Formats: sequence, structure tokens, C-alpha cells
Amino acid sequence: MAVVISMLRGVNLGSHRRIKMDGLRALYEFLKLRDPQTYVQSGNVVFRTEERDLTRLANRIENEIERKFGFRADVILRTTSEMRDVIARNPFAKRRGIEPSKLLVTFLASDPGPEAREKLHKIKTEPEEVRMDGREIYIYFPNGMARPKLSWPVIERTLRTSGTGRNWHSVTKLLKIAERLEAAP
Repeated sequence: MAVVISMLRGVNLGSHRRIKMDGLRALYEFLKLRDPQTYVQSGNVVFRTEERDLTRLANRIENEIERKFGFRADVILRTTSEMRDVIARNPFAKRRGIEPSKLLVTFLASDPGPEAREKLHKIKTEPEEVRMDGREIYIYFPNGMARPKLSWPVIERTLRTSGTGRNWHSVTKLLKIAERLEAAP
């Protein structure tokens, strides 16, 4: 049985699109996803599943969120091994002076392809540094994330796929939860 990390986009930001984590766990249990565990209030759920088609599974979760909570939220899924790979591919890992609290990984719903990737590299993002690898975008915010110069809507229009960001601490914590769940009987 695979362990999967689920990340919802745009929930619990401000007073709109609210989902309590106990309600989200109950929704995953209703969908027959086993041992769902949430992490922080931003819609992260780690669970076990026998489902192999993750695109179909994401769509089932999105449909049930819409039915249960009255709005549609994009659901991005990664397996435990994919999350390990995300961490291993961190382009900033060997560079001195990188503060983990200023590093964001954006998980994309799909690979936007080489043409979109090329267009992304032409966008001026300074002082933020943007590196794309597969279905992930690594963004370093040297001045912090509070007032970035980077225009996410421009990047999203360029890539033509949705995504959701998690700070480096959350990325590594989600992997730890997934590995713990994998090791459990």
C-alpha cells in the first residue's frame, strides 16, 4: 500500500475557503484512504492508498471537497519516493547562506513542458531566485516571503498548470510523516 502526500491549494488563507483538519481527515476516511494524518492548517494530508492512478485520485478528492465544503480546491499529490526526490534535487542545498525559512517549493499539478520552462527562465524574478526541475519550482526569497517582487500570477499563466507552495520546513516535515507512516505496520 502506497503512502501519498496530499497538498491542497488555497485553503485556510484568511476567512475564505476554510476547512478544519478534523473534517478533512474525515473526508479522506470517507474516500477509503487509510490512516490520514494532517499537518498544519494549510491542507496537508499524508495517507495510505491502494489507488495507483494519482491523477484520478486527486480528482476524486477535489470532487469530494467541493461536495462537502462548497468550493473546489486543487489537490497536488506526491508519493513518499517523489518527495524524497524533491528534497534531493534542491538546487540550493549546497549553497552557503541559504536560510530554509526563505525557501519555498511549489508543487505543480503537471509538468508544463520544455516550452513553458523556457519562457519561465526568461521572466525577471530578481531578487528572488527561481529554479524549476520537473514538476517542482524552487524559489529562494533572500528578503523573505512577506513582500516578494516575484509575480506568481505571471508565472502561473506562463506555466499553464496549477500548483501549491510549501516552505522548506513543511516539505521536510511532510516527508518525515510519510516515512513514519510507511514504516508503521
